[in-house]
Parts: sequence; structure tokens; C-alpha cells
Amino acid sequence: MCMPRRRGPGGRHCLRLRVAALEPGEDPRAQHRPTRARASITGRSCKTYSAPRAGRSAARAAAAVSILHTSGQRRHPSQTLSIRTVTLSIGRSLLAASLLMIVAMLGACEGHSSALAPAGTAAAQVFRLFVVMVTVASAVWLFVIGAAFYAARKEPDGRSLRNGRRLMLFGGVVLPLILLGTLSWFGFRQTNALLAAGDGLVIHVTGERWWWRVRYQPDSGPAVISANEIRMPMGQRVEFRLESSDVIHSFWIPSLGGKIDMMPGRVNRLVLEATREGLFRGACAEFCGLSHTLMEFDVVVMPPAEFEAWLQHEASDALPPATALAERGRDLFLQNGCGACHRVSGTPATGAVGPDLTHVGRRLHIAAGALPMEIGAVAGWVSHPEAVKPGVLMPAYPMLQAEQLVAIGTWLTGLE
Repeated sequence: MCMPRRRGPGGRHCLRLRVAALEPGEDPRAQHRPTRARASITGRSCKTYSAPRAGRSAARAAAAVSILHTSGQRRHPSQTLSIRTVTLSIGRSLLAASLLMIVAMLGACEGHSSALAPAGTAAAQVFRLFVVMVTVASAVWLFVIGAAFYAARKEPDGRSLRNGRRLMLFGGVVLPLILLGTLSWFGFRQTNALLAAGDGLVIHVTGERWWWRVRYQPDSGPAVISANEIRMPMGQRVEFRLESSDVIHSFWIPSLGGKIDMMPGRVNRLVLEATREGLFRGACAEFCGLSHTLMEFDVVVMPPAEFEAWLQHEASDALPPATALAERGRDLFLQNGCGACHRVSGTPATGAVGPDLTHVGRRLHIAAGALPMEIGAVAGWVSHPEAVKPGVLMPAYPMLQAEQLVAIGTWLTGLE
């Protein structure tokens, strides 16, 4: 049987198969007509394969030659074009993802709750560690993508297997050990500085459902009770002692430092030092229930002299009502049992279940950052707190009239 010459893919190889079979009754050991299949391949290599002389079909010999031809052929131009198209597509996708990530990072560099705009020594160390890790990760990413591009475009040869094993050993074992060890050493070196002692002022913060109980303990003088707002002097190392009364919370002021968990039955310690004045935002960074996203607090960094004056004022009793409407609001507050949960120093309200309201009018927000400190917002919060914070423990007062709610709001916002 004689097959015509056929062009292989790309026109580089030609194959000719010639098979001769034994006639009936012919001696299989005859030398003048051997049964064999010969494959002639034009190109870099040429081999001849002999098929068995009897007992096997010519089809199997043809299959053996077909396998030989397939294994020896080079990439078809269409296959090379397909690989390049896929490679370019992957490259464009990775470039687009990188640009989106850069835009997102640049957009997060502003604001009073951005970890990329450090305003404290701890935040600066965290940011430095972040920059180093991103730089190293980007270099590794570029190396891996470059190796992938090179492997996709390179023709295989006899050295590919040996080089691949060496690359896997270096890139998969040696390089990760070096990089991870170096980053771990650098990270421990940065975070060890955060464990140093503070300069004297201690602020106790307890995570509640869903608000923050704050107690200032200066070097000298009585403790000062507040809620949902933290004030601290600039340039001083302030020690925070953090705990929780119910579930796990997480205390985080992105612009001043890293976050740390607040767990029931355990007091964790964090030292922060603000390097510039301003208003910043803190939040709970651990899911803690229905109103987790509404558990925030303001952080006001002040000059040391102003902070001392503010602390002394916070230790004093609440001012008496300045107007008749504010006086009526105070009376309604006490008559409806609000003093059983809230404390207002200088009045019969001595509750300790809810936030301290002695100087609540000086705070920027109420309900742990959920509403601004305005009369209408306070009235709405007293009437229907569940509408603002689902699952809140504070009872609602829908029975109060609008003018009564306004009177209570007027008194509370005047408690400065």
C-alpha cells in the first residue's frame, strides 16, 4: 500500500508510508519481500520503523507512524497566534486590575479615617510596613508574570526540563523563605515599638451593644466618665485599656494606629501617640451584631493645654438649664425614668447602664456616631431608637408628644 505524500501542519513535514504484506502461502522468513512500514519525514530528523512481518495489520503500523509524525511536528502558526492572543488578553486584564487597585488606594489616602494618611507614630509604622510589603509583593508579581510570558512564547527544547526544575526549586522554596523571613523580621521590629509604656494618661474603653463607654484616668485627679467620643493630647503617648462587656469588638482608629480586639473577661493594651491635631474617626472592626456598622466614635486630638482644660471641665457637674424649655426638658427626662439608665452629674439621674450624659452637648454626635448632635436628631432618637439602630437596648418613647421631645432635645444639647 502506498500513501501519497502529505503536507503536515505548516508544510514542514512530509510523510510517506509504504507497507508490503505477505502473500498466502509465502514463507514469512523470505528476505526478498519483508513486511515493513517505512516513514520518511523531511525536516530535522528522519527515522525508519519496521512493522512486524506477520500476525499484525498494516493499520497498526500506520498508527505508529502517525504518532511519530504528530510528536515530531512544530507548532502551527495558528497555534502560536492563539497563544499570543491569550497572553496579550491576560496581560491587559492584569494591567486593568492593577490600575483599578492603584486608583482605589489613591482614593483612600484622604479623609479622617484613612490608614493611608497617618496622623500618629503607630499609624506611620503600620503604613511603612504596608509600603514595604506592597513593594515586595509587586516585585514578586512582576517576576512571576514575566516568567509566564517567557514560558508561553519560548519553544521547548532539551534544556527546558532541567531549567524548570531549577526555577521551581529557587522560586518555590528558596526565594519565599528569604522574602517571608525578611518581612517577618521587619514587621516584628516595627510592632515592638508599639508596646512601650505610655506617658501617664490612661483611657479605659469598654465596648457595649452598640456604643463605647470611656473613662479617663489621669496621673492626678478623679476619673472622668464619657461615652462615644475620645479626646487626647497631641504629642503624648496615651495608653488605652480595652475590654468588652458582651461580645468581641475591635477598637480601631485608622489614622492613629492599628486595631486590637476587645474581648469579654480580658483587658488588652494599646499605646497611641497623635502627631497632629484634628478630628478623626474610629470604628468597631469586628462584626458584633445588627448595628455593627453604626458603632463608631469621634477622636479629637487637641494641644496639651486645651486637653487639660477640657478634662477639668468634664469632671465638673452639669450646668443648670438656661431656658424654660430646657428646664421642662430636664423634668421630662427625670419623670420618664431616663435617669435609671443614664447619669447626669449634678442631677438625680445616676444610672450607669447607658452612656453618661453629663456633658453630652459638647460631643459631635449621639448614638455612637449615628446622628449629629442636633435637637431634632436627639428628639427622633428618644422617640424611636430602633429605627436608627436595629437591636438597640434603649427603650422607645413613642408616647411623648413632639413638643416634649423637642424640650428633652433642647436640654440634652445644652449640656455642655
